[in-house]
Amino acid sequence: MRYDFQRIEEKWQKDWEEKKLHRTGEGEGNKYYALEMFPYPSGKLHMGHVRNYSIGDVVARFKKMNGKNVLHPMGWDSFGLPAENAAIKHDTHPNVWTWDNIKNMRAQLKQLGISYDWDREIASCHPDYYKWTQWLFLLFYNNGLAYKKRSYVNWCPSCATVLANEQVISGECERCGSTVTKKDLEQWFFRITDYAQKLLDDMQKLEGWPDKVKTMQSNWIGRSEGASIDFDVEGIKSKITVFTTRPDTIFGATFMALAPEHPLAKEIVKDTGYEDEFNGFVERIKKMSEIERTSTELEKEGVFLGKYAVNPVNGKMMPIYAANYILLEYGTGAIMGVPAHDQRDYDFAVKYGLEIIEVVRPVGEENGKGMDRAFEDTGVMVNSGKYNGLDNYEAMSGIIDELERAGKGKREVKFRIRDWLISRQRYWGAPIPIIYCPECGEVPVPEKDLPVVLPLNVELTGKGESPLARSQEFVNTKCPVCGGDAKRETDTMDTFVCSSWYFLRFTDPQNKEKAFDKKKADYWMPVDQYIGGVEHAILHLLYARFFTKVLYDLGLCSFNEPFQNLLTQGMVLKDGAKMSKSKGNVVSPEDIVERYGADTARLFILFAAPPERDLEWSDQGVEGCYRFLNRIWRLVTDSVELYTEDSRYELHELSQMDKDLVYVINHTVKKVTDDIEERFNFNTAISAVMEMVNALYQYRDKDGFNPVVFRDGIEKLVVLMAPFAPHIAEELWHMVRNDGSSVHSQKWPDYDPKALIKDEIIIVVQINGKVRSRISIPADMDEETVKRTALEDEKVRSYIEGQTISKVVAVPGKLINVVVRR
Repeated sequence: MRYDFQRIEEKWQKDWEEKKLHRTGEGEGNKYYALEMFPYPSGKLHMGHVRNYSIGDVVARFKKMNGKNVLHPMGWDSFGLPAENAAIKHDTHPNVWTWDNIKNMRAQLKQLGISYDWDREIASCHPDYYKWTQWLFLLFYNNGLAYKKRSYVNWCPSCATVLANEQVISGECERCGSTVTKKDLEQWFFRITDYAQKLLDDMQKLEGWPDKVKTMQSNWIGRSEGASIDFDVEGIKSKITVFTTRPDTIFGATFMALAPEHPLAKEIVKDTGYEDEFNGFVERIKKMSEIERTSTELEKEGVFLGKYAVNPVNGKMMPIYAANYILLEYGTGAIMGVPAHDQRDYDFAVKYGLEIIEVVRPVGEENGKGMDRAFEDTGVMVNSGKYNGLDNYEAMSGIIDELERAGKGKREVKFRIRDWLISRQRYWGAPIPIIYCPECGEVPVPEKDLPVVLPLNVELTGKGESPLARSQEFVNTKCPVCGGDAKRETDTMDTFVCSSWYFLRFTDPQNKEKAFDKKKADYWMPVDQYIGGVEHAILHLLYARFFTKVLYDLGLCSFNEPFQNLLTQGMVLKDGAKMSKSKGNVVSPEDIVERYGADTARLFILFAAPPERDLEWSDQGVEGCYRFLNRIWRLVTDSVELYTEDSRYELHELSQMDKDLVYVINHTVKKVTDDIEERFNFNTAISAVMEMVNALYQYRDKDGFNPVVFRDGIEKLVVLMAPFAPHIAEELWHMVRNDGSSVHSQKWPDYDPKALIKDEIIIVVQINGKVRSRISIPADMDEETVKRTALEDEKVRSYIEGQTISKVVAVPGKLINVVVRR
């Protein structure tokens, strides 16, 4: 009988769908929520998708066979700029483009045999979904967590939209690679900074997350302890406030520097005669990317603003500059320049001939030396008045106390993370539900009027203002408070808002009255196993944690972390590089499935490398996996007449040949179970199954084999293969059992520990030289384990109860003597 994978896979995909084999409902306890990051519907799956979803499917199927009530849903992260750009390029509408792509990718996922509950499918671009995204925006807004302000923001000129800080990678747009510039706009923000400390503190709860991801999030949040210090400015009432982690160096501050965009810079330079030079400098800075301005290679430049600030600890007058290396988004957008102890300040001071005063000296160095660079380490205080001679960290506390008593500063904790900028000046996104009324001002859209529906009849050009801003039908509305003429907000939300709560919607996707029912969310959440790329460490994963904490604080759920365990899978490479069209090294999943079948594609992607490592594509490896499935097929189908009705046996009644096979069977069950459950080492699990197949072939061809043992091996082989290659496993199961049951509804096999003992020996156990018991142990058991086993023997324990063990002596392979005394 030929292995006709196409017929088999189509047959069982249809059967599973008709029977709704993977449909899930709430049950009593014992739940398991397996989730892979939902994809952007680009139109076709790539091999990275196949790897992600195959990993998740193994976990979901394995947990279900182990008695868990498994939720394994799929949906679509379907808003966003790529769909808008693609639609413009192909002269169609994003709505048409997106839904066509979803249809195609859904079919591809079904073709792979992934065990999704398709009744729970969601798409973030559907009004039934983004109605609740808008509702959540209003929830944040009404609780002071969403606000609008004018700000210099990251602007991608190619995408013609604003980017969050997290979406700027090395000064470039993460989407298109264009150099990011700054633009002064009114924008909407979420107050993620209010949750910075909670996000940091609760990192300790994420024991099932990779350390790498936790480190990336911790660094992005960036907690710093220090002091905020106020510096008076001559001639004006405004003060310059700086945050510094090194208040111990304040006696060495010799100048002040502000970001050119800092609002105070204009006020300070006014009427000083330096305005023209300052304005020219600002225009030059606007053309520089953030990565250029923060580079250590940057030549430090600035312009004098015509006024001086007063050092609050010694009264020293310090010139104020606007400097290219100071960014408005970092700290307060202003610094006290300490050239002796900060290299950037040192470079700036040297260029402009500013004073350099050493205030922290290396321990053991008595006389100050001429400085050719900044000393940024710890040391002893000098040139710092009453603090001279103190350890600089000891002095730091005293200096802050002095500043606080003088009302010039205070202890403070700052975070690197900035509020999440969610405004986007593009069309294909969830409209922000805010109305602007000339009389009432900023008015939230009433809940009863949600969703604010994205109009489909808009003109898409990809240039200029947002298509929504040009749609009079959308813009013009009535104020829900006074009924007068008003206008809608025309920005849409960052797509990461949509993906920050989708895992909650999966718990209750058909709910028309709520974003999700608390009882259902509390039953399923948190996600037990989340799977996706490490590139989302400081984007989606951080935002999802933030959303969950807000919802917890507002009483909408009973958990404050969304993902209990996280697996970040590696990339799929070909010829040593990530697959991409530009490199010409893309392998199409459709081609592989058509040529070898979905089970082969899945098996290779799981066998070629551990999930967390990068995987190198190999055509030979794919062919090898296809041959292996054929070997299993022949083993089972060629031996049908050898099966008995029963697969039960007593171990002690078996021959040594039978026991050898039983050992392999049980060893494989244990190995595969441990590798899936504890380590996700699918590659070594599959390797163990391959060895088992070899053993079954060899056993079948020997004289005197036991058909009962053989059938047990075949049944367990088929069940073990079910999570990895679900179609062939289902087909073979119906040949072996033929009772109408699905292999995917079977109980995961147990292993017999006794069957894993290959060779046994009898050890005599003496107590004070008298034989009291005999124990059977594996021949290769180490001496310490033999001693421990002897002491755990029931007869031995009854003899030594109430006595003190002096020592345990072993004669290897023969006896154990336990010396006791009362």
